[in-house]
Amino acid sequence: MIQKFLYRSPFKLDSNEVLPEFELSYSVQGRLNKNKDNVVWICHALTGNANPEGWWSGLVGEGKTFDPSKHFIVCANVLGSCYGSTGPLSKSPSTGRPYYHDFPHLTIRDIVNSLDLLRNHLQITRIQYLVGGSLGGQQALEWSIKQPDKIINLILVATNAKHSPWGIAFNESQRLAIASDVSWKENRKEAGQNGLATARSIALLSYRNYSTYHKTQQDDNDKIDDFNASSYQRYQGQKFINRFNAFSYWVLSKAMDSHDVSRGRKSFSNALGFIKAKTLVIGITTDLLFPISESVFITQHIKNSQLKIIDSIYGHDGFLIESEQIHNSIIESYLPVKEMI
Repeated sequence: MIQKFLYRSPFKLDSNEVLPEFELSYSVQGRLNKNKDNVVWICHALTGNANPEGWWSGLVGEGKTFDPSKHFIVCANVLGSCYGSTGPLSKSPSTGRPYYHDFPHLTIRDIVNSLDLLRNHLQITRIQYLVGGSLGGQQALEWSIKQPDKIINLILVATNAKHSPWGIAFNESQRLAIASDVSWKENRKEAGQNGLATARSIALLSYRNYSTYHKTQQDDNDKIDDFNASSYQRYQGQKFINRFNAFSYWVLSKAMDSHDVSRGRKSFSNALGFIKAKTLVIGITTDLLFPISESVFITQHIKNSQLKIIDSIYGHDGFLIESEQIHNSIIESYLPVKEMI
């Protein structure tokens, strides 16, 4: 069930801009036990929402890895998104009109700070399992550094300690596609949507890889046009603009670019050294966007950590698709905690 958390005080951002107030859309499943030690907090990826049972159905739900009959599962839609939390389409309290292009710049740290305020609101003193993939993993990693005594176990899937020049280049190319849409400069909800479809097409190339398309988008030899891969790209672009918004995509891709746990903390070693949680890092063999080397790097700098590598033809999207392998990795790493998983 989706709920709302309204923070009515000024919220200062990394950019020194201020949101007069903000709202987070979030869901809870299950019940908090007497010891308050069954909390599973799931951080979603770039275009996710507060319903993990919808986008991570292989891991969340009755009888799954994270089971509401055992766990108190929390997931919040991030600031900047278009699924109920304060974002570019929200009305500014100062003008009474949607922010659109005037929405302030967000960072991963801003998102984490807002999540921690929600944690306090829910009176959660410890998060037994903090889980996230991709941009969700960036949040979980940053949160574990900022609140090391609150996070007991940390599960990071297909993520990094700093967003790479390669990842930033993909995001910038997608924003260039949005900006090339002649409607993008307009202040209306549908502005930039055609550009967003192109941006999604670009993003898919980083989420998948050569082998994925070779297996799923092959054509009959007689074709000379309208290839499966072409129609697939168009279909995915159209499907995406039916559920997401160009303004939010712009803001959240910029937030992803900002991710750097070493910023203001001397070094990566120093920053990751703050983490006290038992940490499981899961990398995917064919991930072009968050390659295995980034998972190795995280593991090398967190004291109580281990690395699991899963094999998949689906590239970065494997973190959403390879539920059985991710489940098995979690079970192998946390088997002693039988009452939790």
